[in-house]
Amino acid sequence: MIFGVIKPYPSPIISGRGVDVDFPMLAGCLALLGLGLVMITSASSEVAAVQSGNALYMMTRHLIYLVLGLGACIATMMIPVATWQRLGWLMLIGAFGLLVLVIVPGIGREVNGSMRWIGFGMFNVQPSEIAKVFVVIFLAGYLIRRQQEVRESWMGFFKPFIVLLPMAGLLLMEPDFGATVVMMGSAAAMLFLGGVGLFRFTLMVALAVGAVFVLVQAQPYRMARLITFTDPWSDQFGSGYQLTQALIAFGRGEWFGVGLGNSVQKQFYLPEAHTDFVFSVLAEELGVVGSLATVALFVFVSIRAMYIGMWAERAKQFFAAYTAYGLAFLWIGQFLINIGVNVGLLPTKGLTLPFLSYGGSSLIICCASLGLLLRIEWESRNNMGSEEAEFNESDFAEEPTHGRR
Repeated sequence: MIFGVIKPYPSPIISGRGVDVDFPMLAGCLALLGLGLVMITSASSEVAAVQSGNALYMMTRHLIYLVLGLGACIATMMIPVATWQRLGWLMLIGAFGLLVLVIVPGIGREVNGSMRWIGFGMFNVQPSEIAKVFVVIFLAGYLIRRQQEVRESWMGFFKPFIVLLPMAGLLLMEPDFGATVVMMGSAAAMLFLGGVGLFRFTLMVALAVGAVFVLVQAQPYRMARLITFTDPWSDQFGSGYQLTQALIAFGRGEWFGVGLGNSVQKQFYLPEAHTDFVFSVLAEELGVVGSLATVALFVFVSIRAMYIGMWAERAKQFFAAYTAYGLAFLWIGQFLINIGVNVGLLPTKGLTLPFLSYGGSSLIICCASLGLLLRIEWESRNNMGSEEAEFNESDFAEEPTHGRR
């Protein structure tokens, strides 16, 4: 089926002007991917040497995921945006199916007390990563189909939650509270940009805050995390252990870091040093300067994704615009939560850092999202609004970009 929707020409990869992509966006994401590979190599070396006898074991696996991710990025760039719009409902059904399968005993794989993965031999697939993107695509299509209803009626506003709330429930059953927050936050932001009135949006935010409070109260471990992160040193060898070790890493890094590969915290002091807390190892080895440069890269690619949505909106390609906004919000949500957890501003959550952390599903989905954003930018710049449109080489001749790059 995938070969039926991929159209190599015209595409950003193959066009009359050769490779025709948004190079600033591509360069920013490739820089993060390269930095991620370096930091995974450093942060995982001690753990990999003990667990597998090969200090480069996790780096090798991450490199395989990176190659697969770049392949997914290229393939996604060859799929017309209209195809994503047409398949939105099928993707939503697929997302539900994966989230149901992952909580079925014998199919879902439990890691650290959570059923978030489906195992395929040596590799694990995390359905929540796929589901978040599919929800964005479905919701973008809904905002196009029901634009007036969303803006003018309560029913148009509440209908998406008939789908979103059951999906959030499935995520909480894993449990994956962080993914639930990111998905619902991105959906809320998309609805606001889709024209939901301020009163209804404020009510939605109030209900969401209330729901978070209830969910935190419902599980003792969530309440313990909430209490501990405000003063992790009160239980530094118990519930506050991860955060105190992360803060020690930040303190050791000072301005310019201890040097690449010289982290002490990665040597079995800091749990999940190559996944959830890779930013702490980065801060220890590269210091404040390296940390701020990394944050600057995150800010750049997020803002660039928002601009891609704005350009698509100006070209009246509204499905593409909402999709770009939604993907940008997914990235921003994960950036803020992961870095917030690392520096102690938020309770500990099991969310990877996009493009940087070790994790196959997250890395591949981030690369696929990048490919979709590059396709959206290319179509809006070339005024392509339909996958059925016919083009020839003269349609892609050099023309002014009007300052967009």
